[in-house]
Amino acid sequence: MKTTSELIELLELNQISETSFEGNSKTVGSKNVFGGQVLAQALNAAYRTVPDGRVCHSLHAYFILAGDLNKPIQFKVQKVRDGGSFTTRYVTAEQDNQSIFVLAASFQKEEKGYEFQVGMPNVTHPDTLLSWEEIYEQTKDFMPESFSRFLSLDRPIIFKPTVINNPFEKVDLPPHSHVWFKFKEVPQDFKLSHFHQVLAYSSDYNILPTALHPHASQAHYGNTMLASLDHAMWFHREPKDFSGWFLYSIDVPSTSNARGLTTGKIYSEDGILIASVAQEGLMRKITKP
Repeated sequence: MKTTSELIELLELNQISETSFEGNSKTVGSKNVFGGQVLAQALNAAYRTVPDGRVCHSLHAYFILAGDLNKPIQFKVQKVRDGGSFTTRYVTAEQDNQSIFVLAASFQKEEKGYEFQVGMPNVTHPDTLLSWEEIYEQTKDFMPESFSRFLSLDRPIIFKPTVINNPFEKVDLPPHSHVWFKFKEVPQDFKLSHFHQVLAYSSDYNILPTALHPHASQAHYGNTMLASLDHAMWFHREPKDFSGWFLYSIDVPSTSNARGLTTGKIYSEDGILIASVAQEGLMRKITKP
């Protein structure tokens, strides 16, 4: 995938019945289905069943089993409630008649209320930073194969980390990261529901690896099993420009019991807080026999 239109095409599910849908997968460099993909596809299924004028304000999901890239995924929507202001949906994703993922999402009609947000961190502007593609071109001759395979893939999103960490330096890193991202070639008919889906997709990038930072002197991709366990998002505001830069500011409050908790805030380039994210992931030490 190279463009936002191609990403939307992947996320836009085939409708089987009023509340059942089916979708396919594309790899992001892993042998399993990317968690952000099934998250965004489940949100697509939920959006397709809600009344007009209702916008997703929060979602909570659990990743149950690794998805098979080569098999379609069935999404079944349960209409939990349609209230005067809020709509609630529950979505189950299945392969081979087994649940691999579940999502609860709440939608709300537009309402006016109090306004407050925390400020955006003061970080380097994306114009002066290297993208993943540029980092790959500069380091591919001596980069480990797993990193090279991941960074060389075409993506519909440009990522620019504010700090490039050297994986060969065995030092612990601060428990946070800041990554700018931008969607490539946003189509003219891009709707807020599309934006929520591609934002959910992109929110599963960068967040769990940040949990390795406090342990970077010992832990790395070669000796640690990483997997998303759950994921939550809160959508606060609509950006002025869907095609602009967004900052993903990620923190690590805690790691324990082979799990890491990460939280994130997503800002538009002009400092508006667009969404908040929380994820807990598996961080299991790989012990060699």
